[in-house]
Amino acid sequence: MIAPAESVRAALSELLADECDAVVCGGSDGETVLQEGAVSVRPSGWLELPTGCLLSPSAVHHVDADGGR
Repeated sequence: MIAPAESVRAALSELLADECDAVVCGGSDGETVLQEGAVSVRPSGWLELPTGCLLSPSAVHHVDADGGR
């Protein structure tokens, strides 16, 4: 039996997500803090917040994974 490609991709996306505590900055200057705390980085490049909201890669200037320390 062959599984549908979409269900396989969805299952693998969950396994490949990388979750960490970070500071996510946006804006053209990279100084606007969009999220401070838990963030999941999806294989597609989108960031998922604990609330379920997604941040587009184009909205993010950089991610400081060590929390700015």
